[in-house]
Amino acid sequence: MRVLVQRTTQATVTIDREVRGEIGNGLVLFAGICAEDRAEDLEWLVQKICSMRIFSDADGKMNLSVTDLKGALLVISQFTLHASTKKGNRPGFTLAARPEVAIPLYEEFIHRLKATGLQVETGIFGADMKVQLINDGPVTIWLDSKNKE
Repeated sequence: MRVLVQRTTQATVTIDREVRGEIGNGLVLFAGICAEDRAEDLEWLVQKICSMRIFSDADGKMNLSVTDLKGALLVISQFTLHASTKKGNRPGFTLAARPEVAIPLYEEFIHRLKATGLQVETGIFGADMKVQLINDGPVTIWLDSKNKE
């Protein structure tokens, strides 16, 4: 599973001109699921996301986690994180999991994030979403559960 993490001071996801999710300080998580992903991938990602010290403390050092701040999470499904660009100019998405595999894992990822006690907002899997965010810092981090990086 791949997650692109962006620290934010404000973010929204809109579907059909209606705001579906909105957060203040926290993280926007763009999540891409591949066919080989399992529960262990979700657990590693939830732990990493909730404990990464990427928020500034009183001295301006990145020393606090989203959990420390009691921040919020906005989770957006994004199969394009598994794009292959080796051939030609049109990305291929064969590495992304099919919906029958991806949807249950996406829902379980959200469930596990909510179990941390943080506020969790979401888009809708497979929907045409408009995501707006203020990338704070900017801080953007790439997580890949297969490479543990």
